[in-house]
Amino acid sequence: MKQATGSARQLPVKSLAFALTLLAGLPATAGEPVWPDPAATAETALQAPTPKRERQTRPNFRAPAATVCSDTPLLREVADPGPRRPPQLTVTGSRRTRAVADAGAAMEAVMAPPPSPPAPPAAPLPVMAMGAAAEPALERYRSAAQPVRAPRRQPAMPVTAGVVDDNADFGSFQQFLQRHEHAAPLGRDIRVRQRLRVVDGQGRPVPDAEVAVSSAGGARMWARTDAGGQVWLHPNAFDDRDSSHYTVTVRRGGKQVTAPLRRGQKQVLELVLADAPAPARARLDLVFMVDATGSMGDEIDKLRDSLQGIVRQIGTLPSSPDICLGLVTYRDRGDEYFVRSWDLTGNVAAFQQVLDGVRAHGGGDYPEAMNEAFDHAVQALGWRGPGTTRLLVALADAPPQMGYPPPRYDATMLAALGKGIKVLSVAASGQDTLGEIVQRQIAQYTGGRFIFLTYQDAADPGSGPGSQTVHEVANYSVDTLDQLVVRLVREELAQLPAPR
Repeated sequence: MKQATGSARQLPVKSLAFALTLLAGLPATAGEPVWPDPAATAETALQAPTPKRERQTRPNFRAPAATVCSDTPLLREVADPGPRRPPQLTVTGSRRTRAVADAGAAMEAVMAPPPSPPAPPAAPLPVMAMGAAAEPALERYRSAAQPVRAPRRQPAMPVTAGVVDDNADFGSFQQFLQRHEHAAPLGRDIRVRQRLRVVDGQGRPVPDAEVAVSSAGGARMWARTDAGGQVWLHPNAFDDRDSSHYTVTVRRGGKQVTAPLRRGQKQVLELVLADAPAPARARLDLVFMVDATGSMGDEIDKLRDSLQGIVRQIGTLPSSPDICLGLVTYRDRGDEYFVRSWDLTGNVAAFQQVLDGVRAHGGGDYPEAMNEAFDHAVQALGWRGPGTTRLLVALADAPPQMGYPPPRYDATMLAALGKGIKVLSVAASGQDTLGEIVQRQIAQYTGGRFIFLTYQDAADPGSGPGSQTVHEVANYSVDTLDQLVVRLVREELAQLPAPR
């Protein structure tokens, strides 16, 4: 494995910045947290928008509850919500440019009444109104000129990638967000955070324990501990009232414990579930979410060629995990399809056949249907229930379409944390600053990692594998993409306590 140090050169900001709106629930009585029901539908309600602070009182997800994976990959398709993309404004100049969506049309789309939700399990979140805080961002977007994405044709060679952990270097991540003013109305406010660790009576980590955090004012959040029994909590991400104290409740296997949490406390909050169930054989749900537009051909080809090797190496890990695989591919409005998925299956050969049939095609304008694909991957797939390690590997070379109605990635990443889905965000060549912001926010909030393809010449993806990147990262390790995925899976599963 190679090591690359130093900060990569900084790209100019050329991205859409829409002010997001509040995710809020119906009023709830403080006290015992309302645990999400696997059979219940997600519930949200509207409140007045603010640029950063958003309030949550009810879970916007269903708890993972599948007991087995299918023997056959099951195809599901999300219908294209519109026959065309937003009207395009062609921006010309001395450099290559791409079409920029007309901000007024995008605003009109966001302000549209919410559509009638389809039947579960693929119900989208309702449309949320936007406020005056969006205007400065919209004005910047109107004048933005962004490069055209052309399909890349690279010779058959290894795909190298770097990785950073924005939770381990949290200060640098915050500085990255502060350098880009259009990051402010995106994502969630994570400036206040607290590490929670859950252990059993012998001090061993308790993985996949359900966590509920409640304020006296009714704000609530949900999470699940990772394989190491820990999770990062961000009070500002769900509570807009700066509550000074919270109640944290943790349960696993019918056992439950409660403890107070003080806003801003420095020490790790450790809760002991003395009689937590003993772990059995490790179970791993591994889902790939892939932008399947024309410019992603090289990444898709590499994933197709290396999948069997990835699964074989994971299968030989000391934990000998029971593996289920899933796939979500997406393009954009007006393409051959919008979002497709193949639900989790334990049949590796059948899954390989599905992956062999995936081709990169379509696209056109730069942003793609990442929001909708992420929501579908988290909310609609049959993630297995208690005791499962859940990883989502998301490969993209473009940011999400932010001019479409919700779902939006910031609400979905809260749902992912609530379901215990850790996201490994992979930025392919061509990803711009907005896309980097989105991918890093998702990875950081869910406890995952930010991965980015690297080249001999950072500015030229055709230069072949190397250690250089255009992304704003430092002190990163580099490996081939398949080996990097295997390494991160190995590190995650290695945290699991040994079966008793």
